[in-house]
Amino acid sequence: MTVLRVLVLVAFAGISCIDPATTNTADKNDKMSHPHFEPLDWVKQTNIYEVNLRQYTPEGTFNAFAKELPRLKDMGAQVIWFMPITPIATEKHKGSLGSYYACSDYMATNPEFGSLDDFKQLVKQAHDLDLKVIIDWVANHTGYGHVWTKTNPEYFKKNEQGQFFDKNGWDDVIDLDYSNIDMRKTMIRAMDFWVKETDIDGFRCDMAMLVPLDFWKDARAALDARKKLFWLAECEEVNYHEAFDATYSWEWMHKTEDFAKGRTDIAGLDSLLHRINEQYPAPAYKVYFTSNHDENSWNGTEFEKYGPAAPALAVFAATWNGIPMVYSGQELPSHKRLKFFDKDPIEWTGKYELHDFYKTLLHLHSTHPALRAGDAAVTTYRLQTNVNDALFGFLRKNGKDEVLVLLNLSNRDNLNVDITDDIVQGKFKEIFSGDEHDFSASRQYTIPAWGYRVFTKS
Repeated sequence: MTVLRVLVLVAFAGISCIDPATTNTADKNDKMSHPHFEPLDWVKQTNIYEVNLRQYTPEGTFNAFAKELPRLKDMGAQVIWFMPITPIATEKHKGSLGSYYACSDYMATNPEFGSLDDFKQLVKQAHDLDLKVIIDWVANHTGYGHVWTKTNPEYFKKNEQGQFFDKNGWDDVIDLDYSNIDMRKTMIRAMDFWVKETDIDGFRCDMAMLVPLDFWKDARAALDARKKLFWLAECEEVNYHEAFDATYSWEWMHKTEDFAKGRTDIAGLDSLLHRINEQYPAPAYKVYFTSNHDENSWNGTEFEKYGPAAPALAVFAATWNGIPMVYSGQELPSHKRLKFFDKDPIEWTGKYELHDFYKTLLHLHSTHPALRAGDAAVTTYRLQTNVNDALFGFLRKNGKDEVLVLLNLSNRDNLNVDITDDIVQGKFKEIFSGDEHDFSASRQYTIPAWGYRVFTKS
C-alpha cells in the first residue's frame, strides 16, 4: 500500500495522520505569520527539567541543588528550568515564604536560594556538563513592595483610587503598565542582566499572553543580539510563536485527564491532536508534560490525575512531535503535592525508581532522527488497529529511521493488538526490554493493561 493510500485511508477512518510536510503552505500562512525568529537547532531534540528549588533539597539553595546536576545529566535532562530565582516581596505575601511569582527586584537573587555568585557558579557547572539553563521570567506583574514601586511608581497600573492592583484578582501581586515605554526598556535591561552576568540560555516566560506580544518581540530582538536564546512561553496563543520558540500544551494535559477519568475517549484525543497540528505548524514547538509546579500543588500529582495511565502518557510526551518536560521529583516517583508558599521538601528516598525510565525516553528523544520536533522531514502517522478504542499507536518516520509507539490506554490486560496499516514493516527493537519483533512477519503484539511499548527500527 502506498504512503498516499495510507494517508487517505487513515483520514477517511477519522484517525488523524499528522504530516507537516504535506500540509498546505498557504493554509499555514493564513493561520500564523511566519516567525521572524528562528529557533536554535538543538531545540528540535531537547527536553526540559523544571526545578522547584525551594523544595528540591532540605537547604533549598543553589549550592545544594548543584550536587544533583550529574544525576540529572545521566538521566538525560538537557534544559534545566529554574522557577523564579529573584527575591520575593514580603508585603502581602502568602504563606510563610511567599510566592516565587511575586518578585521584589528583577536584578537580584532570592537570599533564600543564595547569592548571584552562587547562581553564576551553578550555571557554569551546568554548562560544563553540556546542560542548558533557563530561568522563569515574570513580566506581567511584581509583588507589592517591588523596588520600582519606590523608584518608578509610574511603571505600574493604578485603579480608580490611584492604587496598585492586579486585574486577575491575585492579591499578592500588582500589574505593570506596558503603555510606559521607559518601563519596557528597563524590563529588557533587567532580562539582559541575567544573560550578560550569568550566561543563561533562555527564558520561560510566565503567563506570557498577559504581556503585549510586541514587547516580547522587542525583548527577543534585543537579547538575541547578545546571545541566541531558547524562548518558552507559558501560553497557548498561536500568534505568540512570532516571538517564542515553544508554548505550553495545557489543553492536551486537561484532555488526557478527562480521558483518564472517563470524560472523553481516544477519538477525542485524536481530534485535539489534529487541531493542535493545524494551529501550530512548524517551527512552532509544543511542550508536553504530565506535571509541573502549578499542577502538582493545586490539582494533584500525575498519579492523582491519571491513575495507572500516568506512565503511558509520559511515554507519549517524550515521543510525540514536541518537547517533553519533567517536573522535580517525577523520577522518584513522587506522590506528594508540594506546598506553594511554605517549605515542603520533596521526600527523596535515594532510589530514583523512574530514573532509568526517563533516561531511556529522554535519550531516545535527544538522539533519534525520527523524534525531531517540528522537522518537515519527519512524518507522524496515527495507526489503525483492531482495537482503536483502547490502543493509541503511532509511527514517526524520518527516511529510514522510524520509532513505533504502542500505548494501551485501557484496563484491558493482555490486549491483543493487530496493526492493520501495512506502513509498519521490518524488524524493530523495543527500547525498554530489548525484545525484537519483525512486523513484516506479524503486525500482532500483546500489551498489558495501561502498558506501553516503544520500538526503534533495527
